[in-house]
Amino acid sequence: MDTLAFRLKERLNAERQAAIAEFQKNEKPEQLLKKLRQNVDAALTEAWKAFLMPPGNSLVAVGGYGRGELFPYSDVDVLILLQEIPNTEMQRKLEALIQLFWNLGLDIGHSIRTIDECLSEAAADISVQTCLLEARLVTGNRSLLKRLQKQYDIAMNAPAFFQAKTLEMRQRHLKYEDTPYSLEPNCKESPGGLRDLQVILWVAKAAGLGNSWRELATHGLITPSEATQLKHEENVFKDIRIRLHIHTGRREDRLVFDVQMPVAKTFHFMKGQVELDARRASEFLMQRYYLAARAVTQLNAILLQNMEAQLFPQPYQPIRINERFNEVNNLLDIAEEDTFVKTPSAMLEVFLLLAQHPELKNMTARSLRALWHARSGIDADFRQDPLNRDLFLKIIQAQHGVTHALRKMNQMGILGRYLPNFRPIICQMQHDLFHQYTVDQHILMVVGNLRGFTLPDHAHEFPFCSRLMANFARPWLLYVGALFHDIAKGRGGDHSILGAPDALDFCRQHGLNAEDTELVVFLVTYHLTMSAVAQKKDLSDEKTIQDFAELVKDERHLTALYLLTVADIRGTSPLIWNAWKGKLLEDLYQMTLRVLGGEILSADRELKQRQEKALAKLRLYGLPDTAKEPLWKQLDAAYFLRHDASDIAWQTRSLYYRINADQPIVKCRLSPIGEGLQVTVYAKDRPDLFARICSYFDRKNFSILDAKIHTTHHGYALDTFLVTEQTFAKSYRDIINLVEHDLTEALQSQDPLPAPSKSRLSRKSRTFPITPVVDLRPDARGDYYLLSVTANDRTGLLYSIAKVLTQYKVNLHTAKIMTLGERVEDVFIVDGEALQNSRTQIQMETDLLDALRI
Repeated sequence: MDTLAFRLKERLNAERQAAIAEFQKNEKPEQLLKKLRQNVDAALTEAWKAFLMPPGNSLVAVGGYGRGELFPYSDVDVLILLQEIPNTEMQRKLEALIQLFWNLGLDIGHSIRTIDECLSEAAADISVQTCLLEARLVTGNRSLLKRLQKQYDIAMNAPAFFQAKTLEMRQRHLKYEDTPYSLEPNCKESPGGLRDLQVILWVAKAAGLGNSWRELATHGLITPSEATQLKHEENVFKDIRIRLHIHTGRREDRLVFDVQMPVAKTFHFMKGQVELDARRASEFLMQRYYLAARAVTQLNAILLQNMEAQLFPQPYQPIRINERFNEVNNLLDIAEEDTFVKTPSAMLEVFLLLAQHPELKNMTARSLRALWHARSGIDADFRQDPLNRDLFLKIIQAQHGVTHALRKMNQMGILGRYLPNFRPIICQMQHDLFHQYTVDQHILMVVGNLRGFTLPDHAHEFPFCSRLMANFARPWLLYVGALFHDIAKGRGGDHSILGAPDALDFCRQHGLNAEDTELVVFLVTYHLTMSAVAQKKDLSDEKTIQDFAELVKDERHLTALYLLTVADIRGTSPLIWNAWKGKLLEDLYQMTLRVLGGEILSADRELKQRQEKALAKLRLYGLPDTAKEPLWKQLDAAYFLRHDASDIAWQTRSLYYRINADQPIVKCRLSPIGEGLQVTVYAKDRPDLFARICSYFDRKNFSILDAKIHTTHHGYALDTFLVTEQTFAKSYRDIINLVEHDLTEALQSQDPLPAPSKSRLSRKSRTFPITPVVDLRPDARGDYYLLSVTANDRTGLLYSIAKVLTQYKVNLHTAKIMTLGERVEDVFIVDGEALQNSRTQIQMETDLLDALRI
């Protein structure tokens, strides 16, 4: 038997490679899947016969193998169907047969059962019931399998099977992010993927409604054109899955970042006569995938509704809404089959009605189908019709359901047809390290975030935004700005600038007045500005605030830009937003509002106000006003301008009685912003102090969100850090004690600085590497230098930077740490003699680049 196993294994491997080679020439997925199945059928049949299995038993293919499809490295599920419970001798023979199957190099999934055992297992387990639904004879007793199938059909409860499979599908969708637009989708299991198509066919077969898309069309569940489209989308997924298996050499169904580019290259996508480069090809591949998944999701909804109507019939009792629409069982239904043809504007009205009637859960299957087929009627004449323009604005201006309506419009292919410039970004990948959604899904997420600011149920999440939104006239203008803020992504150039004319055209075409039009165009043009100023510039510099105030001009523009900025950052990725970014943005908003209110920023006045507030806080702790003197007389104005009153009071209370301490002092507390740990380090200054602190946080896996570096008049460093750590929320008291003790010990060390931690870049960073950038230039006043660093994030990055700065004796005053997913954009305010020498400056920039590349 060993010789047989070796021979069959070698033959299977050779036949697989030959079939793959043929596929790579003709690119016909169905042909490859059938050929691979036939090869395995032949090998298993030969093994079965070599074992002289009793003629009354059967070898049955189940699951995907039973469907007659076999992907290059898929598992092979078989059922050994027995006439009777095996005796000891037969049991040994079956075990040897299964071992032989494994020795063929196949990933075998097997079960050994009689007919009664199959029926019993199927009654208890929906997975077994599903596998038997696709049972196919490989070799052996055909009549035995037919007896099983006959009894299986009698026992089948189609309505219960439908409910079980649809519940299972919803649970699977939740497991796979509940969206077809995951950036790393599973082409088999994700919503809109192959499994959703299989669920439809399983339910149809169980209910006797058909075994193929063509048969479903014959039974009136779908139209012939829908059957053709479903077959096409199914082939798209099969093609992708085959190439995934071939590229990875294993069973791999996930389109993870690592494989998107190499798999895309195998398609040889062309633009004109030129083949697309790897990155552009991967974007094209993913857009093809998402469009197919979107179509499957939509047609899946139509099919499931139609099947449910047949399996669970309900009386048709329409309630008239208007002459075009009725309500049927809490669903919106067209009054006539040709409603959308007779009245094209109804293609927008239907979404307005869904927004105006929250009791309506969705549209009926026939409405979905009619809309799906009528959508091609949205052309230039449709878009120019004043009635349609008015309807679209009413959807945007609706009191409820705006986000849901826009998502539904996008899913149905209506939004991209009504807004032609929106169409190219539908399902468009964003190959960066922080966006977790396609461009269109990100835009709708931003609209949803803005809508959330208007809802009382969400006021506790962002109370300041909710308060601002409640007093903002015509908030729907923000939704228009959100719709257009990223509409020019992928065109090349600055999408903010390129998208502004699109927004301008929309506003003019839809009759917005000059004031509202200007606001929308302003939001699109400057939607990235507030975030950049808050996170990259020195907010203690009055010129920074003054320049920003001149840009926004008035409170309405400031509020609109603030709200859009918060919604935009939150809509980028759940990992991007944090309380520190929220505080920076709110600080910038409040300071700018004061300038717009006529206040002239004065460093002296600001300094006195902060000192007075800090003194008031100190009095609450029973400290006399004189307690501040030992520390405050050693501090300059920059310290007070860069720290909040609460920080000043806390540090004064901790240090006023030991300002000449011989040993380092480390104090920690929960950050007042509600997230992370605030760490103050007070020690005699030394050139490598900042690097040593960063080294400690590096070793302990803390992330530094912000750093304020200050040197007192008498030569002490007073540095403040905001840090976070994954387990911090669970054991913050222990962590505070640990940091205060261990960091104090680390700062007393005189040992050379350790080498930075060497960690591998994440899989995503390796796939989308960033070319490191170092930019060093004088600030606007010429007092300091601004050092900007951009690179892939990794453990020890900040310490690597600090180590180079220490080497060149560069003094650090402020560090603004901005992490966007796995992209780092840090800004440091520095000075030092080395920066006055151009040759030394160039060498330092070179060393920094080397440190970023490690």
